[in-house]
Amino acid sequence: MRRSEKSKDTKAKLAPKQKISYEKKADPAITEYAVQSLTWLRQAEFLMSAPKLALCVEDTGYEIAFAGRSNAGKSSAINTLTNQKQLARASKKPGRTQMINFFSLGNPDQRLVDLPGYGYAAVPEAMKIVWQKELENYLIHRKSLQGLVLLMDIRHPLQHFDLMMLEWAHSRHLFVHILLTKADKLNRGPANKVLLEVKQQLKKMKLDFSIQLFSSLNRIGLEELASVMAGRLNFTLDQPVEFDLSQIPEASETDIQE
Repeated sequence: MRRSEKSKDTKAKLAPKQKISYEKKADPAITEYAVQSLTWLRQAEFLMSAPKLALCVEDTGYEIAFAGRSNAGKSSAINTLTNQKQLARASKKPGRTQMINFFSLGNPDQRLVDLPGYGYAAVPEAMKIVWQKELENYLIHRKSLQGLVLLMDIRHPLQHFDLMMLEWAHSRHLFVHILLTKADKLNRGPANKVLLEVKQQLKKMKLDFSIQLFSSLNRIGLEELASVMAGRLNFTLDQPVEFDLSQIPEASETDIQE
């Protein structure tokens, strides 16, 4: 073999190999829907708070409720989704939010609902019973409720009250979209491991609910959540939107209070 041919072979072996990407390309239509969904959700405005079912907004239209333990990052998720720092008042004190809070999305018949957090460690037992009864009344009797976004801290998924919520939703034939929140607290490998384990547990329980990783801090899973929410709330691309995504600032760590 001639020296020039040997030199070419050596160079070819030493050249860095190109990585083959097996990542599925995003469907442009889905991407556009996610972008428009985020823009639409940022129209959210506070409607009212109600201490019990009888005082809630008129039971018409469509609404999705956010539920979860009081330290699961529920308020932060709503604030991140709507890009409004104080829409849902986040608190470092678990159990502070005792009301059912309603937010409109451009019209009063498409709503987000922030339910009281459950599993309050520092709340008297009598008050826990009252809150849980009103939460149960809402879940069972609310006709406009399309489904739940159930938030669980990725480090502590499927706690007792989480399982109760899943069973309630299943009995009412409601959809549930599970957010494993604070995904930034784990590296990608461990986070995906928890995701798989929870999926397997749901399958054992014969619960066909959707699930994803989410982080309010790093905005992991934000577009996926927006698409799910918009689809369930009957949002279409021909609905008017009033926000320009390019003008929306990034959240900083100091914005995240939970």
